[in-house]
Amino acid sequence: MKRLAAAATLGLLLIAGCTQSSSNSTTTSTTAASGRVNSWTQPHVLRYATAEDIQTLNTALGQQTTLGLMSSLTAAWLIKWDHQNRPIPEIATQVPTQANGGVSADGLTITYHLRKGVRWSDGTPLNGDDIVWSIHAILNPANNVVSRTGWDLIKRIDEPNKYTVILHLSKPYAPFVVVFFSSAGANPSILPEHILAQYPNMNNAPFNALPIGAGPFMYKAWNRGQDVVMVPNPYYWHGQPKLTEIDFEIIPDRNTLTTQLQAHALDMWYPVPGSYFVHLESLPGFTYIRQPAYYYNHLDFNVTRPGVSDPIVRRALEYALDRKTLIAKIGRGVGILQEEPAPRSAPYYDPNIPLVPFDIAKANQILDADGWTRGPDGIRAKNGVRLDLQLATSAGTQDTDNQITLIQQWWKQIGVSLDVRRYETPQLFAPVQDGGIIYGGKWDIVLFAWGDDPIGDYSFIYACDEIPPNGQNDPRWCNHTANAAMHALYSHYDQAQRNADDAILFAQLAHDLPMIVTSSREDIYVFNKDLKNFHPNAVTPFDDFMNVDI
Repeated sequence: MKRLAAAATLGLLLIAGCTQSSSNSTTTSTTAASGRVNSWTQPHVLRYATAEDIQTLNTALGQQTTLGLMSSLTAAWLIKWDHQNRPIPEIATQVPTQANGGVSADGLTITYHLRKGVRWSDGTPLNGDDIVWSIHAILNPANNVVSRTGWDLIKRIDEPNKYTVILHLSKPYAPFVVVFFSSAGANPSILPEHILAQYPNMNNAPFNALPIGAGPFMYKAWNRGQDVVMVPNPYYWHGQPKLTEIDFEIIPDRNTLTTQLQAHALDMWYPVPGSYFVHLESLPGFTYIRQPAYYYNHLDFNVTRPGVSDPIVRRALEYALDRKTLIAKIGRGVGILQEEPAPRSAPYYDPNIPLVPFDIAKANQILDADGWTRGPDGIRAKNGVRLDLQLATSAGTQDTDNQITLIQQWWKQIGVSLDVRRYETPQLFAPVQDGGIIYGGKWDIVLFAWGDDPIGDYSFIYACDEIPPNGQNDPRWCNHTANAAMHALYSHYDQAQRNADDAILFAQLAHDLPMIVTSSREDIYVFNKDLKNFHPNAVTPFDDFMNVDI
């Protein structure tokens, strides 16, 4: 599996009950015949943006939130997720469980029964051959897959017929329900053997720019740096969606995106940072949804770098980080302050992890005690290592830049300086093999957001065997107690057992501090009042789009 990643943004948002509010402003009139509120609405065409650019449309090679949204609409999935963030069958006819016999009693065998009559968006039949080939492609070291966790436990695949695939595992793996061709997280979708089998690897295949899938929509065009256009898939097994076109507009700059909403050139922005939401919640002709999110904003330390390899330095930096003020000033009061990555609405949230307070004096005290002394310029050093730290972040995110400015001011008071390096989103999140910044590891600190998964599996980003280029553990943190708990979760098909595993992980994260949760998030969607039947869940907000219309 790959964990969904998003460019850094603060202030998403106060965790509370699901609410929806409408703009109180007057909107444009409509005719009774159209039933639409806004005269500028383009019937059956949804235009949206996420303030992010993309590097690929191939789910096996990318892990961005934006790609996850589009892939929910277009790709081939065995399993999708309902409004309560529970798994539901898509191309599979049922979600395998021990209760229904799809998972063996020992947890080592998983059986998928496939829906008949499913076709790729080019009309070619989709069957078990594609699933078997896709698994081998994911495991092929020549392909630049970010993580193979879980997939590498598959020791044999049986295909007794074209509509049954049986996976034999080397050990139990409860996260299979999320990882194996599920739309949650940033997992590979089923790939078309008839398109990709001709290549020695898929890294530069034309498919990556315009893949075919088996969802309700299909890609029509990717105009790089401008937009991605999706239209209905004429071969979708479940019928035709109501929308006739979906346009993802590539607008990485949030100020420009705000202007485009105000100019009615967009119908939706998601996710909206709190610093922008205060200006958009009363935008004429628009409404919004706020609901608990499975995302957390965080600051990662590359623990292999000299400046932040010392846990005492990392602790001092947390004491000198006024997260409450960040939420108040940058997030405009929206956001929740907590120490752990789990959302409060998740079954695995642990209320027992204490919050570290903002305390500049305490930060200076522990650095003094640890032998970090100030030089003539005020920057601390120890054994020839200066606390002049390199911070990597995304370009074009003004709210994140404002956040960094405050952080620089606080950390200067404890003898730490920041060298800020800004990168375009595709480069920031690219795989190591493609020169990606985050996974390349040439930084001390990085700011962005991770997506949580439905069952609480964090091994993809914190396990010892997930350090790049083998996975997404960008802090390069290896704690054996935490690692054992994350791997114990694999054999626990019961959520209560997994909750106990996560409690161990969260305690070790709080102790070692390879990262700091700057805020837990809530999803905010600002959208055209004419958009109907849009009911996003927390883990796969675009999974239910058949009846969405505008």
